[in-house]
Amino acid sequence: MGDLVKELERFGDLSTSFTLLDVATVFILSLVLSLFVGWIYRTTHRGVSYSQTFVHTLVLFGMVVAFIMLIIGTNIARAFTLVGALSIIRFRHAVKESRDVAFVFLVMAVGMACGTRFYILATFGTLCLSGAVVMMTKLDLFAKVIRERILIVRVPNSEKFDEVFPEVFRKFLDEFNLISLETMGDGQLQEAVYSVVLKPRAETDRFIEAVRQANGGNKVTLVLGQQEIDL
Repeated sequence: MGDLVKELERFGDLSTSFTLLDVATVFILSLVLSLFVGWIYRTTHRGVSYSQTFVHTLVLFGMVVAFIMLIIGTNIARAFTLVGALSIIRFRHAVKESRDVAFVFLVMAVGMACGTRFYILATFGTLCLSGAVVMMTKLDLFAKVIRERILIVRVPNSEKFDEVFPEVFRKFLDEFNLISLETMGDGQLQEAVYSVVLKPRAETDRFIEAVRQANGGNKVTLVLGQQEIDL
C-alpha cells in the first residue's frame, strides 16, 4: 500500500509543471487561433483546388502540435523520443500550392507558441501574419498579366504544320514557338504543342475557329495561364 502511495505522489510531481487550467487554455487558444487561420485560408484562396479536408487538417495540426509541446515541456529526452516516433510516419499527400506550405508552418508556429504558453505571442503573431495574407490578397500584390498560352492542335499526318498554320498565326499572334510534336493513335494524326502570344485585340473564339478551319476540324485546345485555371 505504501508503494502505491509513493507512485501516486511521484506521478503528481511529474504533472506539477502545468495545471488543468493551463491544459484547457492551451487547447482552447490553439483551437481558436487555428480556426481563425483556417478561415483566413478559405477566404483568401483562389482557384478550384480548395479542400475542406486540408483546412480541417490545419486546425487539428495546430492543436496536435500544442499537445506535443505540452508533452515535451523542457525534457530533452522526451523531445528525442517523439522525433523518433514521428519519423516512422510517411506523408503521401501532395501539396498543390506553395502557399499551403506557409499555412502549415503558420499553424505549427501557433501550436508551438500555445504549447509553450506564450499566449500573447501566439495571438499577436497569428493576427499579424493573417493580416499580411489578407493584405497581399486584397491588393493583389505581385500580380502579373501573363499573355502566353498553350495551343494544342492536331492535323493529319499527311500535312505539314509549317504549311497549315502560318497565315492564321500571323493574323492572330504576336509570337509562337513549337514546343513538341507527337504522332497520335495509329499514326494518322500528329499533335503539336505551341507556346503562343495572342495580339492585344485578338479574340480567342475567332482564333480557335480559324485554327479549326485550317486543320480540317480536328482537335484544337487553347490552355489558359496558371493564374486563371488550376492544371
